[in-house]
Amino acid sequence: MTRDYDVIVLGLGGIGSGAAYWLAKRGTRVLGIEQFELGHARGESHDHSRIIRYSYFSPTYVRLAKDAYAAWESLERDSGEQVVFKTGGLDIRPRDGAIPLEPYANSMQECGIPFERLDAAEIRRRWPAWRIGDNIHGLLQPDGGIVAAARATAAHQRAARAHGATLLERTPVTAIEAGGGEVSVEAGRERYRAGRLVVAAGPWSANILAQFDVRIPLEVTKEQVTYFRSRDLDAFAFGEFPIWIWMDDPAYYGFPVFGEQGAVKITQDAGGKPVDADTRGFEEDSEITARVTGFLERYLPGALGPITLLKTCLYTLPPDRDFVIDALPEMPNVSVAIGAGHAFKFASVIGRILSDLALDGRTEHDIAAFKIDRPILQMESPPKTYMV
Repeated sequence: MTRDYDVIVLGLGGIGSGAAYWLAKRGTRVLGIEQFELGHARGESHDHSRIIRYSYFSPTYVRLAKDAYAAWESLERDSGEQVVFKTGGLDIRPRDGAIPLEPYANSMQECGIPFERLDAAEIRRRWPAWRIGDNIHGLLQPDGGIVAAARATAAHQRAARAHGATLLERTPVTAIEAGGGEVSVEAGRERYRAGRLVVAAGPWSANILAQFDVRIPLEVTKEQVTYFRSRDLDAFAFGEFPIWIWMDDPAYYGFPVFGEQGAVKITQDAGGKPVDADTRGFEEDSEITARVTGFLERYLPGALGPITLLKTCLYTLPPDRDFVIDALPEMPNVSVAIGAGHAFKFASVIGRILSDLALDGRTEHDIAAFKIDRPILQMESPPKTYMV
């Protein structure tokens, strides 16, 4: 028996759950299919927290961040649950660091986002935990903070179901066929048909795109986050310490105490090794642990303490580390989003954009930079730039 829907969403992590929510909110008959259990830890969208920020190197991302905050507010009203927590966001770097702050400052200035420039003395005064020399400076944006990741994804799913969506878990897709303006999906020994398909499959995106003879260069890496039981938890208390990003190569980032009581979450960005999403392990990457520990010993020693929890996740990385948000050029009823390892803060608004592409064939949001056929994604061996 074939069951008919208006739109099928493949993948119910952060972005896919957002798409299911916005599609259902618009009165669409939507089916979401997840190969594992909802809220699983095999992909990109689990754990307590992700950074949300206006501070980005391009006005395109800053404008999208404005829309992201608005989308999360809509979900909070709809679900009755807070998912965004503002702590302030500190971008901090050596003055000769690999990631310059000026593009971030210029982009925020162009988009009317308030921020402060801080020298090392002011950073030390506000947050004495930083052990930094006078060659360090930073930008502080007061609206930066945390999206409660697992909570937000679950809220998207509950709200999607409340609006009539059907969400299936533990239902691997075994076949996809497209033609005549329709898409047919076999999953869990059932066949489902819809006029539109949304692909939000994260590390499994390449497998799905190959069904449509679409191949783009993507690298999947295994990353990890570490929770340290700090020697001075009061200094890192929620409401006292901001989220922060160390803008250099390697780049690091961290959170105040949130989610795991008595521990701070800190790690390296894009420091992991390439893996296969189906066969990767969950063991510690001792090299990441060593790099993070060395950074903390030098600059943030008060955060160090026993490791209380270590989690792994995956990044799905286009070579330029820009998102992919687009309809397939040869099949406009199939839309795809790939988050490039920094999309959770945008998960709800990307879900809204995917609903626009599926139902309207266009969106008012600026996604020109995220096309699936942009030149670098047509290269066989493109250069990789993973710092954002």
